[in-house]
Amino acid sequence: MSRRLPRTEGPWAWLAAGSVALSLLLLGGLLLLLAVRGLGHFWPASVTLVELEDGRLLAGQAVRELPLERQAGRERLYFTGNRDLDGHVWHWLPVATIVASERPAELVVLERRRHGAFIGRLVAVGEADSLASAQSREAAWARLEAQLAELQELRDERERLRRDVLRPLIRRLDARPDDTAARQALAEANARVRELQQAMGGQAALLESVDGRRLVQPLDEVLRAWQPNAMSLGEKVGAWSQGVWRFLSEGPRDGNTAGGVWPAIFGTVMMVLLMSLLVTPFGVLAAVYLNEVAHQGRLTNLVRIAVRNLAGVPSIVYGVFGLGVFVYGIGGTLDDWFFSDALPSPTFGTGGLLWASLTLALLTLPVVIVATEEGLARIPVQQREGALALGATRLETLTRVVLPMAVPAMLTGVILAVARAAGEVAPLMLVGVAKLAPQIPVDGEFPFLHLDRKFMHLGYHIFDTAFHGNDVQAALPLVYATALLLVLVILVLNLTAIFLRHYFRSRHGVQPRP
Repeated sequence: MSRRLPRTEGPWAWLAAGSVALSLLLLGGLLLLLAVRGLGHFWPASVTLVELEDGRLLAGQAVRELPLERQAGRERLYFTGNRDLDGHVWHWLPVATIVASERPAELVVLERRRHGAFIGRLVAVGEADSLASAQSREAAWARLEAQLAELQELRDERERLRRDVLRPLIRRLDARPDDTAARQALAEANARVRELQQAMGGQAALLESVDGRRLVQPLDEVLRAWQPNAMSLGEKVGAWSQGVWRFLSEGPRDGNTAGGVWPAIFGTVMMVLLMSLLVTPFGVLAAVYLNEVAHQGRLTNLVRIAVRNLAGVPSIVYGVFGLGVFVYGIGGTLDDWFFSDALPSPTFGTGGLLWASLTLALLTLPVVIVATEEGLARIPVQQREGALALGATRLETLTRVVLPMAVPAMLTGVILAVARAAGEVAPLMLVGVAKLAPQIPVDGEFPFLHLDRKFMHLGYHIFDTAFHGNDVQAALPLVYATALLLVLVILVLNLTAIFLRHYFRSRHGVQPRP
């Protein structure tokens, strides 16, 4: 008598579990790649001094190593900086041509506003007219650190004057050109800015490349300086954390290949929040009408089919619609009615934060409608009948019984909408996103949040930095870091909605219909 094998799901359960495990593994690998390539950019890497077979000396940070094409051996890429001396900042060197390499402690790296980084030796620091004599390495470095700290204080005061005094006064004069007090205050603020600018000049550093070429560098163009080969592990960790913070809190510069992404972070989060506030009520009302109010017939089914088909329309089509209807149509009409004095310069008749949020709300509206309607359909009929039997009206049944139980489904639609809208780039290129908008659309003037202004977006920042930059190699780490940041922003927004959904689901539990 043969024994019967136990009944199981067969290989399908293992196949499903393996698919889930593979998906999680790929997701973890993607995040790890973004983290290593992106966050590693802010680590103060050591500088290597190499000597080649022909006697040349070169100092730089080793980036990667690849096999040579059409011949044996390998070649190594070095970031050498010194664009103003060499004309380029990258050097591919065959490994076989390197005869010696070391990491001298006296090598310095300077981050500059112009010409990128400098890698070499610090000779002297002082007045630009008296730099002929060399100083000891310790004395020159101490004086450089003191001068850079003083210059940073002056920069901070200048930026504060421009942000808190000059810009509000300029806008005040634009509204009231005959304001004498504002004009006098503007003249005084401009005079103070000129004084700060003059105080920042005069100091310079005498630099020397490893091959002996010297350069006089004005210190007002130097942002930071460090000696990576002389730094301890703790100092490098501190410098890395400061670099990450500057990336999160500063604006971009040098064609988006340097600086931070704070305006893009703010623009992305603000656009997603506005989009959610706009799409949620319309999506919920449409779903309630289709499922609870409208007669269930052929016309209602056609509307449902049309809504589901809208979810598959390419996003660029929504961008063209937003440009034609929102920007040129509604925005142009608002300019004719309320801002005719500013024409032909448009106020609302050009891309801005409001039109971008409306366009993405229209893009994600089908997702919210479908998710909410499915949640309403899962609510048992007995809940409605019980409320009506106890004397509640249809409106009271809808608002106090049905909608609270459908909140988890609504939040599911919002989660899906946020995940799609935060990563969209194509429609934003037509309705308000900017390559560079260093000032966020928020200030101390009414209405405080200026919906008519252009904004930056993390997705478009990635696209522009990766494909439109002059130095793609230098921009690549920032692309990885920005992509990681975009994933984290979407994750935080989704986790917030998921937490709210779990709260409402536990409060108004809904069991699926049999």
